[in-house]
Amino acid sequence: YDGKCVFCRIARREEPGTVLLPCEDEDLVCFRDIKPGAPHHYLVVPVKHMGNCKTLKTEHIPLVKRMMEVGKAVLQKNNFSDLNDVRMGFHWPPFCSIAHLHLHVLAPASQLGFLSRIYYRINSYWFIT
Repeated sequence: YDGKCVFCRIARREEPGTVLLPCEDEDLVCFRDIKPGAPHHYLVVPVKHMGNCKTLKTEHIPLVKRMMEVGKAVLQKNNFSDLNDVRMGFHWPPFCSIAHLHLHVLAPASQLGFLSRIYYRINSYWFIT
């Protein structure tokens, strides 16, 4: 736990302004992005503090898969069912504003605005899917 990290505080329910969405994985939390790039834009975050996506190793593959499953489940709970029109990924340092691992879940990807299409561009220099 890092008390200076806003995502750690959100995961511990210490940020009253952030509503956590139902999540069936006790090691993860999910909430809406404060600057949505799509009609559905959620962040899936490990409760335990982890560095950004550059710190991921082979042993973290199951964690990332669980993060993606939580993202899909939250979309479905929020009446979005076209899982072929979803973009998920991580901002690559130094382009991530919070140094706590978080997966962006955006849908429908076909409705990303001009800037969001750039900011969340598939496998770009700053965003990896």
